Amino acid sequence: MHPKALLDSCAELVKLCLTFEHPADAVVSRYFREHRALGPRERATLAETAFAVLRKKLLFEQLARSGSGPKERRLAILGFHGPRDFLKSALNDQEKAWLDACDKVKPDELMAPHRHNLPDWLAKALQAQLGGDFQALADNLQLPAPLDLRVNTQVAKRAEVQKELAKAGIAAEPTPHSPWGLRLQDKPALQRTEVFTRGAIEVQDEGSQLLALLVDAHRGEMVVDFCAGAGGKTLALGAAMRNTGRLYAFDVSAHRLEALKPRLARSGLSNVHPAAIAHERDDRIKRLAGKIDRVLVDAPCSGLGTLRRNPDLKWRQSEKAVAELVAKQTAILDSAARLVKSGGRLVYATCSVLPQENEAIAQAFSQAHPDFVPLAVAAELARLKVVDGASLCTETGEYLRLWPHRHGTDGFFAAVWVRK
Repeated sequence: MHPKALLDSCAELVKLCLTFEHPADAVVSRYFREHRALGPRERATLAETAFAVLRKKLLFEQLARSGSGPKERRLAILGFHGPRDFLKSALNDQEKAWLDACDKVKPDELMAPHRHNLPDWLAKALQAQLGGDFQALADNLQLPAPLDLRVNTQVAKRAEVQKELAKAGIAAEPTPHSPWGLRLQDKPALQRTEVFTRGAIEVQDEGSQLLALLVDAHRGEMVVDFCAGAGGKTLALGAAMRNTGRLYAFDVSAHRLEALKPRLARSGLSNVHPAAIAHERDDRIKRLAGKIDRVLVDAPCSGLGTLRRNPDLKWRQSEKAVAELVAKQTAILDSAARLVKSGGRLVYATCSVLPQENEAIAQAFSQAHPDFVPLAVAAELARLKVVDGASLCTETGEYLRLWPHRHGTDGFFAAVWVRK
């Protein structure tokens, strides 16, 4: 595509994303469906440009004020993913001069919001938690995330898969903590590889893999993934169970569970039973009360630990929305707890970095349910032989607490209990 046409397309996609009417990844996917002639490189440029604008929205909007022309074009120029000479061949002389001036602006000359690129309410909440470490997180959240894979241990070993990927020209390194993970710095077309089509790998962040590991599901057990969604953790649990026992994948969204079906078929697992439920008090839940060995509650949350992948979330979420989620998370955890049998394990998790969705929920649950004994996650990770597991936890070792800038994963939280 000619540079000018590609820049025009970038500006069009940026404009669509900035309406915030739908998640950015859905907007991008729809744009690609409507423009099927786009090649892989053009798609990569379009997607990465749109996401760069979302990551650095406050900074780019400030810099765009000194430019001219449509706002979305100025933003697309600032966030353009590609060689500078290619971009400049699409610009007029005035735009080139403006872009050069923008490039000369130094970070220490910027106001705080233009450095951290977060809404004020979220910046204050993270500063309160992290203190002097806040800017390191903010900087990290403005970078694209690496691509993590989980090796399906039912099909292959991690070292074997790493070699297969290398033969296909894809460089991968073992994840530092998950025994199932491989990390890619690039984003190749994995769906075209034989290792993907035969079900040996699934795309899954290392942090998400660690949540499944904490469930510690065993052969022959009855296990519930209470908020299964598209089933990434469900598949990890099924493999950990060696395709034995019975694994229920519950979700209130039948549409999300539909996305599990092709992944399930590829995985080779036959012990997974997806089921759409009406709500957390569904009759199916009542029938299984007190019968389940392991229950994972990966609760609906703000998703603010995934801002490297979903930068639009910081502009689409609000304090009010988070408060509403907290009530839902409490209700879901209470209902899921009824499933756990005596001696069984309950894991509560989110991909949020906010304490009101994490520690506060866990502490309130422990106080309200004295029959559930908290397990120290640091000790559990040590027992599970996770490398340097204590570094992945809160200072007391009580909870899993993953941060993108410290651990290279998405932001995750987990608490674990055993029922008396």
